[in-house]
Amino acid sequence: MALNIVVCAKQVPDTKRITGEAMKDDGTVNRGALPAIFNPEDLNALETALEIRDQHGGTVTVVTMGPPAACELLRESYYRGADRCILITDRRAAASDTLATSYILSCAVKKIGADLVLCGRQAIDGDTAQVGPQLAEKLNFALVTYLEELIDVTDKTLRLRRNIGAGWEDVTTKLPALVTVMETANHPRPYASKRLMKYKNARSEGEIAGQVKAECADESEIAKRCEALKSKGLLIESWNLDDIEADLNWCGMSGSPTKVHRIQSVVLTGGEYHEIDPSDDGIGQFVGELIQEHTIG
Repeated sequence: MALNIVVCAKQVPDTKRITGEAMKDDGTVNRGALPAIFNPEDLNALETALEIRDQHGGTVTVVTMGPPAACELLRESYYRGADRCILITDRRAAASDTLATSYILSCAVKKIGADLVLCGRQAIDGDTAQVGPQLAEKLNFALVTYLEELIDVTDKTLRLRRNIGAGWEDVTTKLPALVTVMETANHPRPYASKRLMKYKNARSEGEIAGQVKAECADESEIAKRCEALKSKGLLIESWNLDDIEADLNWCGMSGSPTKVHRIQSVVLTGGEYHEIDPSDDGIGQFVGELIQEHTIG
């Protein structure tokens, strides 16, 4: 048994470092104002894929959509053990909402061919948890959400345990399938030093073009450098919307019905506070006040 596994991953702004510049006036995320990281639960999806491959054989392909800078996520995927990485990059895909994103990813997955697609449960920038289910619908794959434990894998079925909030549910599903993975499913492995040394110089054509432009070098240098990396297996594949035969009406702004109604900046300020004497009398008085105010009792 050898499964072709595709992991859909996303580079997201680090929401632990939110500032007032995090949103643009048009309601889209100002990604330049925040450091970019590998979406946490997508790392759990990647680890699940690597565990299946390590035990049963097959291949793990990581796909991400974004600008050339998103290749940093793909290098991290190589460091952890991915077999193949693909960047979908096209200005015509800019401002895609979950519907457009899932459509674009579905076109890419169809081109790759997959027995199993794994996604993180949700991304920390949007928190919608919509892309995985929408992608499964477009691929006509069986869908299982909230994976917490992988029980058994065969060439035709998956058996897994999913978290349903108040408990767990054991599910058996036929392949091909799409599964969304929770952060509690596993602990993502660290970089492998040998793979880090091998893939630290992996670049996409877009990154190479940026380097050549910065060096004010001749554009013919782009093709030379790409060929040199390709010969070493270090050229990160880049696909545009034409490469995956996507209908442009379903991509970018034109394919995104989601609209931002209003952006509200919430500022937390200090208010009144009441000091309580750390004694039995002080606590008793405080409890009495809460009872009088009908807060308790």
